[in-house]
Amino acid sequence: MVWAAATMASASSTSAKNLFADSKTLLAKRVQVNVNNMGSICRQVNRGSQSADMLTHSARNMALQEHAIKSSEENLHRLNILMTHLGYQYEAIHRSAYALENVKEQVRDMQR
Repeated sequence: MVWAAATMASASSTSAKNLFADSKTLLAKRVQVNVNNMGSICRQVNRGSQSADMLTHSARNMALQEHAIKSSEENLHRLNILMTHLGYQYEAIHRSAYALENVKEQVRDMQR
């Protein structure tokens, strides 16, 4: 009976050791999962801050482009005005050239 009690005590001690080892292994696995999850969270937070930086940079570039577009629009308007004025000057030069031909004819007629 002493041997049975010793065997039971030994079996229960082995069972407790196995249970403790299993619990320790399970706890280590859970800790590892939690550490991996924290790493994932940190990476996501870092990506989120990089995304915010990229959005800020993109917004700043868009604002600069908006200014460039506004300047280009103003330049096109000025070019349109210049084109209109050049058209007026062309017509004036054309009229003057026509009038010059008439003056030349009159001078020739007077010289005869």
